[in-house]
Amino acid sequence: MSGASRRRDSKPRTPRSSHSKRMSAARAARWCRAARRRGERVVFTNGCFDLLHAGHLYSLEAARALGDRLVVAMNSDASVRRLKGAGRPAIPGRQRARLLGGLECVDAVVQFRADTPLALIRALRPDVLAKGGDWELDDIVGRRQVESWGGRVVRLPELPGLHSTAILRHIRGR
Repeated sequence: MSGASRRRDSKPRTPRSSHSKRMSAARAARWCRAARRRGERVVFTNGCFDLLHAGHLYSLEAARALGDRLVVAMNSDASVRRLKGAGRPAIPGRQRARLLGGLECVDAVVQFRADTPLALIRALRPDVLAKGGDWELDDIVGRRQVESWGGRVVRLPELPGLHSTAILRHIRGR
């Protein structure tokens, strides 16, 4: 059952708080298993989300459209520093997680400390692994694992020129 095919209730839905969407890896694994038992398709995507922008929203909405539940894995501050260098992240992890959780298209936010989300992908076993279109299929971490249990990997559309690094460079006048 996809999000587009669900029956719309006449009663307005109360949005979940951004805080309630933050989960530990263990809680997210239980949450994903329960969703699959209900016949829901779980989509997983990940990133630093160092400076949340319209390109992120565009990709996250596209990822959510691939299934019924969207789990967003977010690099911890230490992981972002190792990957992006000193001075990053621009926004601390707690705030990044809160912003991601505030998006309607996001159902769960899980922070990870490693440089890649491979252990988390193995634990959550998503049905769909979605990654930005700037990634080559062969370079997407977790691709082989997701495909091994019958899942699929999708490269998401991106808005040209919208990248956190470029935006930060522009803000800093470089």
